[in-house]
Amino acid sequence: MHLILITPAKPDSKAGNRATAERWKGLLETAGHSVDVVTHYHGEACDAFIALHAWRSFDAIRRFRETWAEKPLIVALTGTDIYHHQHEYPEDTLYSMDVADTLIGLHDLVAEDIPACLAGKLVTLHQSADAPESFPAPAADGSSETFGACVIGHLRDEKDSLRAAYAARLLPEDSRVQVFCAGKAHNEEWQRKAEQEIAENPRFHWLGELDKADTRQLMVNSQVMVISSIMEGGANVVSEACRAGLPVLASDIPGNVGLLGRDYAGYSPVGDEQALADLLHRAETDTAFLASLKKQVGKLAERFLPEKEQASLEQALQLAVQRCSERR
Repeated sequence: MHLILITPAKPDSKAGNRATAERWKGLLETAGHSVDVVTHYHGEACDAFIALHAWRSFDAIRRFRETWAEKPLIVALTGTDIYHHQHEYPEDTLYSMDVADTLIGLHDLVAEDIPACLAGKLVTLHQSADAPESFPAPAADGSSETFGACVIGHLRDEKDSLRAAYAARLLPEDSRVQVFCAGKAHNEEWQRKAEQEIAENPRFHWLGELDKADTRQLMVNSQVMVISSIMEGGANVVSEACRAGLPVLASDIPGNVGLLGRDYAGYSPVGDEQALADLLHRAETDTAFLASLKKQVGKLAERFLPEKEQASLEQALQLAVQRCSERR
């Protein structure tokens, strides 16, 4: 099939949605399809249309549906679609969800957070990550003297990006925890907040936006990854951490629980830096606890294989084609 895949993230962007679009292009082309990744759509013909973001891709989704009423349409739901836009901008977001033949959700609990009437066309897809062999060796630079906690993602409200830094302020004076944050500031306010944290918090290090190789080096140099988001659609960094065997300390939101499972031991309440500080301290000082987290993410790693993500994309396509044929 000839597919058009639209994402709001520009070609030179390091945003997660651009990475998802390019990864899906590769997986779909490996399966025999041809894929054009675009940021704008003007009604061009294709065999099926895939949109990343229900709300941000609303104009393109409407144009495709009005121009090609009988062709398959797949809409991938992001965290902001599910937990913000469908409530803040319901008309546009729910239109996109309603006219889609298939919806893609990126964690296991999405069905609980969208209208029940749409759950029947939902396909759950777990974003994949590369094998551990693709990661570098840990740097031999004396980093064993610290307990590294990495935070990966652009600094913005949805990510609650400085929560780990605030938690680190509450640790005992003899704690070895250092927080390493990789990502660019979403706006001037986040730039100012990060710079202020650097000035006031000796445990916090802001590395800015890193390329893929440096991000992987940061992960293997770290003892844990913190994902403290207030909303997530199913973060790919969780997949990467599990594949790399890196324990995750996560906020207890649906987007994290839907990937790591309800029985995962590394949760803290969202927005609670004291609880996160307690979890960091336990991970640092309780070797059995850290080992149990490592074992749990190790068991989860097989959920995030490229061939399983490819199979889910094919499932979404087949469901969309089937629903189209039923409409005719």
